Amino acid sequence: MAVSSDNDTKLADAIAQVSERASLLVREEIELAKAEISEKVTKLVKGAVVGMVAGVFFVFGLLFLLHSGAWGAYLIFGGSAYWAGYLIVAVLLFVLGALAGWLAYRAVRGGAPPTPDMAIDEAKKIRATVTEAGS
Repeated sequence: MAVSSDNDTKLADAIAQVSERASLLVREEIELAKAEISEKVTKLVKGAVVGMVAGVFFVFGLLFLLHSGAWGAYLIFGGSAYWAGYLIVAVLLFVLGALAGWLAYRAVRGGAPPTPDMAIDEAKKIRATVTEAGS
């Protein structure tokens, strides 16, 4: 019987080692996941900051472009009143804004209400199939 007891001890030790190593493996996998997520979040934050800086430069560039367009319209259309150039640019911006608003309205109206039509149809098909199989 000493042999059986020795085998039981070795088996218990082996199970304990497997359990410890599995636990260690899980902890290491969690740490790896944390490191990967941290690295990805850092890259996303850097990208977002650079994107915001690019947006600021774009907005200022657009502002100067609109300003130069207003002065250009002033010079092209007579050069008698500088406010006329700004009025032309403002009207153009209002027209573009109205067009964009109308397109946004159509897109929102087409997407509302947000119902999962395909999932509902699939659920109805499954229910019909189960009902037929049960009959």
